[in-house]
Amino acid sequence: MVKKIDSNKARLKRHARVRAKISGTAQRPRLSVYRSTKHIYAQLIDDVAGVTLAAASSQDKGFAENGGNKEGARAVGAAIAKKAADKGITTVVFDRGGYLYHGRISELADAARENGLQF
Repeated sequence: MVKKIDSNKARLKRHARVRAKISGTAQRPRLSVYRSTKHIYAQLIDDVAGVTLAAASSQDKGFAENGGNKEGARAVGAAIAKKAADKGITTVVFDRGGYLYHGRISELADAARENGLQF
């Protein structure tokens, strides 16, 4: 009998393991990333207060890129960095959500760094 590994279940286990170790505060929020096949989402989260400080996604109004590719991820990274700068946030804790730091995740992170976020 061949057992197929549920990749999303494995990702959720990795995400829970990482989340046990990192947490965001108001001064240094957590930059959480979620990706689906068609879109990519990023949030700045204050875990102490339990609130989302800023969010950007490829489904936002006026978003011209495709969220399922690297260019879309780069645009979302730039958008979340701009929203963070508007709120006076310069440093964050990066939470890749259990995904490999590769492809769309690394593009989003690189674009956020290029636009002023430090992590």
